[in-house]
Amino acid sequence: MSEKFFNKPFRLNAVFSGTGLQAADLGRSISNHIELIIFTRYGEHRFQNSFGCEIWDLDFELIVSESIWEEQFRKSLLKSITDYEFRIYNTSVDIHITEVENIYPLRQITEIKKKVDISVRALIKTTGEKYFFSTALFLSPLST
Repeated sequence: MSEKFFNKPFRLNAVFSGTGLQAADLGRSISNHIELIIFTRYGEHRFQNSFGCEIWDLDFELIVSESIWEEQFRKSLLKSITDYEFRIYNTSVDIHITEVENIYPLRQITEIKKKVDISVRALIKTTGEKYFFSTALFLSPLST
């Protein structure tokens, strides 16, 4: 059975001009779907309230313990990927928070942001190949 996967974002002007949507390979399609899970808040998907992850609820929380925050987010993301991405199995998720400091000397501002590194490792069901996904997000900037 031949499956077609498409790249995001969809370029609808290509559809209307007759060239069609840009195709993506299986790995890119899985990565696109995991990004969608990360960037979707619980309850945002009209027909599937449990689609998404907890990052949007955790973003504005005061992080008392980074390890507890990382574990809570990791569990949320792992559950969503396991529930909604059926093309991979044996999935593991790693989350790490670091602080990034940006200094703007002209404005005399120092900005400290929390950076969240996300990595997902799994196996692709159809081929048995190893799959790896990595991205980083910045949370609530703190400025002085």
